[in-house]
Order: sequence, then structure tokens, then C-alpha cells
Amino acid sequence: MKEGLRKDKTLLKVSWVSTIGNSILSAAKITLGIIAGSMAVTGDGIDSATDVVISIVMIITARIMQRPPNRKYAYGYEKAEGIATKVLSLVILYAGIQMLITTGGSLWSSETRELPSMIAIYVTVFSILGKISLAVYQFRQGKKVNSSMLMANAKNMRNDVIISVSVLLGLFFTFILRMPILDSITGLLISVYIIRSAILIFIDANIELMDGVKDVSVYEKIFKAVEAVPGALNPHRVRSRQIGNMYMIALDIEADGGITLCEAHKIAEKVEQSIKSSVENVYDIIVHVEPLGNEQANERYGLDKSSL
Repeated sequence: MKEGLRKDKTLLKVSWVSTIGNSILSAAKITLGIIAGSMAVTGDGIDSATDVVISIVMIITARIMQRPPNRKYAYGYEKAEGIATKVLSLVILYAGIQMLITTGGSLWSSETRELPSMIAIYVTVFSILGKISLAVYQFRQGKKVNSSMLMANAKNMRNDVIISVSVLLGLFFTFILRMPILDSITGLLISVYIIRSAILIFIDANIELMDGVKDVSVYEKIFKAVEAVPGALNPHRVRSRQIGNMYMIALDIEADGGITLCEAHKIAEKVEQSIKSSVENVYDIIVHVEPLGNEQANERYGLDKSSL
């Protein structure tokens, strides 16, 4: 209980730090990008603005996830993270499309382009240093409390560093070659990268919402865990789905039909313990015990050993 409370507090604290830090970086890049006349810097600022939205949603989602199970949501509120991720992917997609339209329009515009101001380079260097600091901070805190959400967002900020470095290189060659069009081309490439990221996030969020698992090797671990329990035979109809970053597992096993109910219950308990020792982040396990030879043909749901 104390561990969970410490994790929630850390998640909220880091989310607030991320919100404030990204707000400063986003405002600086958008404002100075417009002043400097750099589409790439402005686009980088828009990308940082999506990080602000992500951080705010993380705060709201963390508070929702803290709610205890009730009659309406007996499994709790852990899936709020998956829903929030889906919403965020749409926000990021919208920002990417808007940027693509703007930069694409500037490329086809007949207006004479001017070189961006040198201030664009200064704000980009400032952005790189700020993003590196936020990424390292989130990763360390996420690893400290074993939060997949924080570590995933740290990776997202690492990608932001790559974007900012690309902007810096684009500006460098823009000034060296005296070709303002390179700034717009850099902005266009960043918009495509943002759209690609949004699509990948959207697809990834589908796995949880469709009651799937991201790491299918979990099934091999489950079958091996059952095989390690004496008396637990023929595991089948094995199902696993994710609730947040945790696994909800259900399976059928067979046991000698001549044993008592208490003995069958002890076998089921040992199967649960064996699975929990083999699979990390288990939310709950349901083990259904059947008499040996009771498996029905053409069972629609779940996997058996031959499915691996």
C-alpha cells in the first residue's frame, strides 16, 4: 500500500515538473520561432506543446487510476491509461497535420523567403538542453518507482531531443548554404515524423483496449509455470489481457478426478503462485480446475500448448 502511494505521488510530481518544463520550452520556441521566421523552430515548439498536453493528461489519468474498484468498475480504473493514450495520439496527429499543412504551404508559396534570425539557433540549443534534462529526470524517477508510463514518456522526450537536433542541423545548413527553403523542408520532415509517431501510438493503444497483450511471450511463461506444479495437467483456454501495465490471466487446467475439492483447490493455488513468480505485474489470476479428460473440442477462446 505504501509502495503504491509513493508511486502515485512520484507520478504526479514528475508530471507537474514535465508540464511546467515543457510549457516554458514550448512557449519559447513558438514565440521566438515566429519572431525569427523559422518554420522548423515553430514546428518544434508545436511538438513540445503536445508534450504539455500529454503531461496534463498524465496528471488527470494518474488521479483517475487511484480510484478504488466499485460496482460499476469492478476491475478498477487502470484502463484509463489506455483511453488517455488513444486521446493523446489524436491530439498529436492533429498537431502534426496542422504543421504539415503550414510547412507544405510555405514550400509552394511564391513569396520570397528570408533567412531565419540567429535567435532560432539559440532557442534550439536551449530546447535541447532542457529536453535532455527532463528526459533523464523522468527516466530515473520512472525506473525508481517502476512506472512504465514515466519511462515511456522519457523515451518520447528523447525523441524530442532528436527532433531539436534535426532542427539545429537544418538551421546550420540554412545559414551556411544561404538557402531559406531548407528551414521549411526541415519543418516538413518534422511534421511527417510527428504524424508517424501519432499513428504508432494509436495502434499500440489498440492492443490494451482490444484485450490483447504487447508481449506474447507471456504465454510461454504461463505454460512453463503450470508445468512446474505437480498435479496440474493440460493447461488450456489460457487467456491474458492487459489492465494498464498489468496482466489479467485466466486459464483452465485438468487434475485427477479422484482427488478431493480441497486438494484441487491447493493445486490451483500453487498454479497461481507459480505464475506470479514467473510473470511480473500480475493483476489477478483465475484458475478453473476440470477433471482429467474433460477438455471440450473447438473451444473458441484462449490458447493451448499447441498454439505456441
